[in-house]
Amino acid sequence: MELFYVSLLTSFVLLVSLALHYLFFKSKPGLLAPLPPGRTGWPMVGESIEFLSTGWKGHPEKFIFDRMAKYSPIVFRSHLLGEPAAVFCGAVGNKFLFSNENKLVQSWWPSSVDKVFPSSSSTSSSKEEAIKMRKMLPNFLKPEALQKYIGIMDRIAQKHFESSWANNDQVEAFPLCKTYTFWIASKLFVSVEDPTEVAKLLEPFSVLASGLISVPINLPGTPFNQAIKASNKIRKMLVAIIKQRKIDLADGKASPTQDILSHMMLTSDENGKYMHDLDVADKILGLLIGGHDTASSACAFIIKFLAELPEIYEGVYKEQMEIAKSKAPGEFLNWDDIQKMKYSWNVACEVLRLAPPLQGAFREALSDFVYNGFSIPKGWKIYWSANTTHRNAECFPQPEKFDPTRFEGSGPAPYTFVPFGGGPRMCPGKEYARLEILIFIHNLVTRFKWEKIIPNEKIVVNPMPIPAQGLPIRLYPHKA
Repeated sequence: MELFYVSLLTSFVLLVSLALHYLFFKSKPGLLAPLPPGRTGWPMVGESIEFLSTGWKGHPEKFIFDRMAKYSPIVFRSHLLGEPAAVFCGAVGNKFLFSNENKLVQSWWPSSVDKVFPSSSSTSSSKEEAIKMRKMLPNFLKPEALQKYIGIMDRIAQKHFESSWANNDQVEAFPLCKTYTFWIASKLFVSVEDPTEVAKLLEPFSVLASGLISVPINLPGTPFNQAIKASNKIRKMLVAIIKQRKIDLADGKASPTQDILSHMMLTSDENGKYMHDLDVADKILGLLIGGHDTASSACAFIIKFLAELPEIYEGVYKEQMEIAKSKAPGEFLNWDDIQKMKYSWNVACEVLRLAPPLQGAFREALSDFVYNGFSIPKGWKIYWSANTTHRNAECFPQPEKFDPTRFEGSGPAPYTFVPFGGGPRMCPGKEYARLEILIFIHNLVTRFKWEKIIPNEKIVVNPMPIPAQGLPIRLYPHKA
C-alpha cells in the first residue's frame, strides 16, 4: 500500500511539474515575440544531465551542435542547471552578449556556486563578491606588476622541473601541470612557496572543481557534496594562513605589499571597514581556483598536441632555444624574452581554440528583450559556448586542423576566439595566464622531447577538459 501512495505522489508531482513547464514555456503572456525553438527536457532536471554528460564523455560541443542543427544555428532554448535558458551561438551571439553586459544581461552563476562558495556576508552573492574582486585585481595584474612576476615564475618553473621531471623516464603530466600553476598562484597570492605546504593546499582543489558546475544534489558521495566539503577544508587552511599573516605583519616579518593577501587584509572599503578573515579566505579561494585551473588545463593540452605534432614541436623548440642561448648562466627570463615567444604563443592559442579551458559561461536577462526575432524573458539564463565559433568552419576553416598560423597578423575575426570570454567580463587574468603558460613551455621544451604513453587517451570535460588517465608521457631529455 505504501508503494502505491509513493507512486501516486510521484505521478502527481510529475504532472504538476509538466503543467508548470508548459505554462511557463508555451503561454507566457506579454512577450513581444515567440520564445526561441527548443525543448525543456525532463521536469525539474531539464536537459542538465545531457548538457553535463556530453562533457563527461569528452564531447562538450555535441549538446550544442545537435541542437543548433535541429532548432537554430543562432539561438535555441533549453532548461539548464535548474533554470530556463537560451543558448546564444556564434560570433553574433558572443558580440551581442559581450556588448550588452550590465545593460540587457549580467553575469550569472548556478546556485551550486553560491553553495560551494557561501559568502560570509549574508547580503552578498558570489556575483557581487566577484564584482568587488575584479575592482581589486588590476593593481596586481597590470603590465608593470606582471613584469615583476616573470623572474619568480621562472624560478618556480625551474625548481618544479628539477624536482618533479628531471631524472624520470616517464611522468603523469596533467597532475604536474596543476602542481606548477598552483605553486605559482600560492607564491604570488599568499606567499606560500614550500612544496610540502603547496601540495597540502592543492589536494582538495581537484574535488572542488569537478563539483562546482554540477547538479546541486547535496547527498553523501555526490560531486556537489564533495565540493562543499573540499571548499570548507580549503577555507579552514586559508583562515590559518590569514591568522599567521596578522602575526607576521605585526612583528614586521611580512610586508603590507608583498602579495594579494596582505593587500586584502589591509585595504578598507568606502565605509572604512576591513574584510573579515572569512571574507578574505573566500576571495583567495576563488583566486586560487582561477589562478591555476584553466592554465593547468592549457599546459596539459600543449603537451598533448606537441607530442602529436613533431613539426609544431620543432618550431617551438627552435624559438625557445634561441632565447635560452641568449641568457647568461643563472639568468631568469624577462619581459623582453616573453615578447620574443610569438610562435609559441600562437601555438598556445591554437591549443586554447581546440581545447578551451572555459567551455562557456552564463548570463542572466535583466529585462525582456528580443533577439533574432525571439523573446528572451527577464530572468532567463543565457549560455554562450566557445565551441560555436572555435569549431565553426566559417570562423576557422578546417576547424579540426591544428594550425598556429591562424593567429598571425591581425589574427581571427572579432568575437570568434573567446577562450578568455569577452567584453567587460573578459578574464582579468589573461596576461597572467599568458606568462605562466609561456614560461612553462620554455622550461619544458628546452629540457625534453616526449611521447604519449596512451595514444588515444580519452578527454573528459568536468568542467574543464582534462586527460582521463592524467596524460602519462615518456621523457627524452636533450643532450647537453
